[in-house]
Amino acid sequence: MRKTIIAGNWKMHKTVAEARELAKALMDGIKADLVGVALPDIVLCPTFVCLPEVLTTVKGSALAVGAQNMDHRDSGAFTGEIAPPMLTGLGVTHVIIGHSERRQLFGETNHSVNLKIKAALKHGLIPIVCVGETLSERDENLTDSVIHHQINSGLHEISVEDAAKLVIAYEPVWAIGTGKNCETGEANRVCKLIRRTINELYSKSEDGKEDSAKPKTPSHVADSIPVLYGGSVKPSTIDEQMEQSDIDGALVGGAALKAEEFLPIIKGGAKRLKLSSSRA
Repeated sequence: MRKTIIAGNWKMHKTVAEARELAKALMDGIKADLVGVALPDIVLCPTFVCLPEVLTTVKGSALAVGAQNMDHRDSGAFTGEIAPPMLTGLGVTHVIIGHSERRQLFGETNHSVNLKIKAALKHGLIPIVCVGETLSERDENLTDSVIHHQINSGLHEISVEDAAKLVIAYEPVWAIGTGKNCETGEANRVCKLIRRTINELYSKSEDGKEDSAKPKTPSHVADSIPVLYGGSVKPSTIDEQMEQSDIDGALVGGAALKAEEFLPIIKGGAKRLKLSSSRA
């Protein structure tokens, strides 16, 4: 059974005091409304400066803490960057890699995403790897080819054992921060495509060599990889999204900044977890 994960990307919001308040409000809300309920994995991703305070606040709770980005190198003269050992040293467990804003605004590429995934895995961090198409790419019917390329490039030379440790987030760029939401059925189709693309990537011929003339052993590694949806996720959309076959949770932006909006999304994840358990 795949994990159900609800991750909140706080982006460049919240002072240290505000981050502490929000983390505490979420803990209080969970205690008040979800006592005795099996919870999804909940990951809070504040800014770097807020990580220590949020980690202290949620210590001993059901909440995990992730970073929004990192460098792939362990140390060096790279002013302004954060190295993986710095995150693990704090107690961070997850890291968002390849978010569309990092790709669009800060020049990240599939190659840099690949390097960061490898570095995260090396240091025991769980990568939340983001993929998704722009509006122009969708309008030109390039969604599937873009997803295929991002997955194949991002997972280049990553072993099947390490691939099993990943979390993938489908975030259509045109639906992030715009209030627009990808139709649920289409979001589920793309999440299924992501899973199929990963399985195809790790399918090998019987002798382990790529040869179109030889039969391949199908891979099922992606059957256990959580695939999240991200793109203006709201309390009003979460239940329908969590009913889908291939959406295993959400990477939440704006709605993660207020406890009264993020808590219903966590509840939606708990409902999916309960439904998945009943089917297992």
